[in-house]
Amino acid sequence: MIKTLQQLVAATLVAAAVPLTAAAQAKEPVKVGLVSSKTGVWAEMGEEVIRGVRFAIDEANAQGGVDGRKIEVAEGDDEGNPDAGRRAAEKLARDGYKFLIGPIGSAVSLAIVQQLDRWDALYFATISKTDKLTGDTCKMRSFRTVQSDAMDIAMINSWAKNIKGNTFAVIAADYAWGHDSATSFKKAVEAQGKKVPMTLFVPLGTKDYSPYITQLKQAKVDAIWSAVPARDGVNFLKQATSFNLIPNTPILGHAMLSNFIVNATGKAQDGMVGTLGYAPDFDAPRNKAFVTAFVAKHKRVPTDTEGLAYHGATVMLDGVRLAKSVKPLDVAKSLGGAKLDTVFGPLTVRAEDHQVLVPNFIGQVKSFEGELRPVAQQVFPPSIIPAPSPLCKM
Repeated sequence: MIKTLQQLVAATLVAAAVPLTAAAQAKEPVKVGLVSSKTGVWAEMGEEVIRGVRFAIDEANAQGGVDGRKIEVAEGDDEGNPDAGRRAAEKLARDGYKFLIGPIGSAVSLAIVQQLDRWDALYFATISKTDKLTGDTCKMRSFRTVQSDAMDIAMINSWAKNIKGNTFAVIAADYAWGHDSATSFKKAVEAQGKKVPMTLFVPLGTKDYSPYITQLKQAKVDAIWSAVPARDGVNFLKQATSFNLIPNTPILGHAMLSNFIVNATGKAQDGMVGTLGYAPDFDAPRNKAFVTAFVAKHKRVPTDTEGLAYHGATVMLDGVRLAKSVKPLDVAKSLGGAKLDTVFGPLTVRAEDHQVLVPNFIGQVKSFEGELRPVAQQVFPPSIIPAPSPLCKM
């Protein structure tokens, strides 16, 4: 009997000595479905998205997880295609990976958000800009952490007053985001009394840009607004240089000041001006900490895409922290209207449409610390962001 009592006492002492972190690890994990492009037109950007999201998750796990929960990740390839993206996301969601993040193309994001209720999942758009995500297809279970087209255009409306030239051509990818970009730029410069006599839409995956470049040269405009993303952007810029469109005619880039495009096109983007979603030079404490840690691991600063992906992942994890839950609807309710500390500084998640109210940047590709890369030239604060779309009905 005495021995049994001693055993009970010893067991009690051992149980009391178990660290709280071990008890916390017994909580249900945060299961993230990382869907991005491993193949297809967005593959280079997809690598950067995956790297940025995983950096945020590894960082959080190294600090004990979020809300005492370990974060687990499974990946899927959206192939840059809406149907493939929807299938990859559905498989992950049905396997229990309910926190979906990572697609680049707006068409892929739009295909996923329509299914979130059916999958009981949550979605974070870290790169996709189309206004439809926070407009007529907005969902309670969907959040956007990157600047929308409407936010870019609010910036461009202000910036357009200082854009040199009076006539412009537009070349844009032939899908939702490209059409939004072309329409918005045209409205912005025409409001300044300038003209856009030519608009060209190019199918994703185009290899030969010579017919389009010929038309752009013949238009004899003062500058060209280009919304040709990812691998297509590389092809366009290389061929535009070969045909002497560059540097004879300035190119203004919408979401084209990407590090991998700069690295793939030699000097083609040297001096190019355009929109920029993230800058490692942005002066915010959390951004400085992120850049320092990223440099320590990768021996270089994060790219714009890696920074945006990291930011989106931290917003997602902050939602779990606020909700103290991994139930998608609990997290959605906690994030709507929340104020967060981010790589951009303190930001608000707008309750009406789940748009994170991030600042915006005009950048220029230039040599900085011995490296040709995008550098922020002008910051536009969240105060210029337009009101939420009346089409969004949560």
